[in-house]
Amino acid sequence: MRFDLIAGNLGLFAQGIWLTLQLTFIPMVIGLCIALPGALAQVRGTPILAPLMRGFSYLICGTPLTVQLLFVYFVLPEVPGVRSSWAWMFLRDPWWCAVIAFSLSAGGYWIVLLAGEIEATPKGIMEAAAALGLSLRQSTWLVLIPSVFRRILPQVGNEVVLMMHASALASVVTLADILGAARTFNARHYLAVEGLLVAAILYMALTFTVIGVFSLLERRYMAYLGLNR
Repeated sequence: MRFDLIAGNLGLFAQGIWLTLQLTFIPMVIGLCIALPGALAQVRGTPILAPLMRGFSYLICGTPLTVQLLFVYFVLPEVPGVRSSWAWMFLRDPWWCAVIAFSLSAGGYWIVLLAGEIEATPKGIMEAAAALGLSLRQSTWLVLIPSVFRRILPQVGNEVVLMMHASALASVVTLADILGAARTFNARHYLAVEGLLVAAILYMALTFTVIGVFSLLERRYMAYLGLNR
């Protein structure tokens, strides 16, 4: 093991960690913004929007993320008119292509998760909110959505970990995330093992950190269930 070379390239791996965190949490937030109205529309059977969201989630869940990323990176820029439109400002940048692809993927899976939990919410919760004089909008955002998110905390943690692992695909479109930094390190110093070993250790460290944070959140927000977590 060339620990001297690894120590001399800590900055490279630090940049990779920062990019990996960006490609994990930014798409999760954007995906949530897509999925919340999509899941509500799907559960409530909103005309036009409900079947569109259902089809979107089927498309995302039915295709590999690698294909989705390569489609955004290679195919969309070749659509006539894209390069002369405002969209080219984003699609010419690999970082934005990765964020777009990962956000759409997160949104598709979030829709399935949220719709299932909304449908599983006891009707008595909304009836109690209505009895207190809350409108449907107020009941949805002040009662239903907080209740849903409290119950899906374990699944949210799993989704964050899965997205972090999936972000390794960013190196396919020339981005230097943790895996990209490892490949750059190995190519720069003509090594085969050291860079990938460091990448594996970093991914494990980030995974355990995320798991620990969500375990604390579960203890805080799911204590009313009486679970010994």
